Amino acid sequence: MAKVVIGMNVFERYLSLWVALCMGLGVTIGLVLPSVTGTLRAMEFGSGSQINIPIAVLIWLMIYPMMLKIDFGSIKRAGRKPKGLLITVVVNWLVKPFSMALLGWLFFNHLFLPLIGQELASQYIAGVIILAAAPCTAMVFVWSYLAKGDPGYTLVQVSVNDLIMLVLFAPIVKLLVTGASGLEVPFSVLLYSVLIFVVVPLALGSISRALLIRSKGIEWFEKKFLARFHPITVVALLATLVLIFAFQADNITLRWFHVLLIAVPITIQVYFNSSLTYGLMKLFRVDYEVAAPGALIGASNFFELAVATAIALYGPGSGAALATVVGVLVEVPVMLSVCTMCLASREWYEGGTSGAGAEAVR
Repeated sequence: MAKVVIGMNVFERYLSLWVALCMGLGVTIGLVLPSVTGTLRAMEFGSGSQINIPIAVLIWLMIYPMMLKIDFGSIKRAGRKPKGLLITVVVNWLVKPFSMALLGWLFFNHLFLPLIGQELASQYIAGVIILAAAPCTAMVFVWSYLAKGDPGYTLVQVSVNDLIMLVLFAPIVKLLVTGASGLEVPFSVLLYSVLIFVVVPLALGSISRALLIRSKGIEWFEKKFLARFHPITVVALLATLVLIFAFQADNITLRWFHVLLIAVPITIQVYFNSSLTYGLMKLFRVDYEVAAPGALIGASNFFELAVATAIALYGPGSGAALATVVGVLVEVPVMLSVCTMCLASREWYEGGTSGAGAEAVR
């Protein structure tokens, strides 16, 4: 199997810096060019749909290349090492979104409520729940590489989570957002979000992958074809962030302190879920090369889907959309620290340097 990643490039390593720069640029545009911002904000797929056309197109340009990397054929080989996969699935779908709902409710509805007010509290709760309900699909390959995880098994874990996400993302978000924040969540909008931002690009990515590998080979596909999308993906991500922050300009300038408050439960949730997954992997004697990526998947998020869903549900200028973007801002430094902790504790795992996990899906 060809390697999934070769390392963390400059853009990935300093993603938080680029996000901060996009925040500044977006806010400036929103304040200096309000008419332009208003025109872009009003471009929707149908009146009142909340699906902003420029952002939808940009998110598509980010998600489709990610889906090209998924090899669902590798899932059938996961049965040789099922424990790591089962732990990842349990934490991602039975613990992570529910723990985030609890943390969001505790911090925004209680501890931070005097600072933010009830309306924004509900929006922020909705945003962090949406963020936590979508496990990471792309950056986790980078985290796995840095933590010396098994790339093949990481691919299996991501592929399985993508399949589960097709079924569970919408009902989990509906249940938790309604229960924890009290906000109305139109289920049809959630289904449209999953269809537009997961099902369609996943199907096209899978078909494209199969056809291109069959005609050109796996090496050409990964080293040539996928590489062409990287600059497009980077530009699309940065442009998306600029637009979102432009739409959020008034909120951010008036409530910049809220960005720091939103980061608190998100950061706690990352460390909680990564520690829980890592500890369960040790308890059930899973090899380090499988345990480390599992802990990283349980901590990071598919923020592209989260941003798109928050915008579709509540609009690009909503507190929910802001909360999902804050997740992008804090993810890189926090996840790098998780990678460091995994590497530092590698010897804690029996056979941690034996490479046993590398045979998991071969």
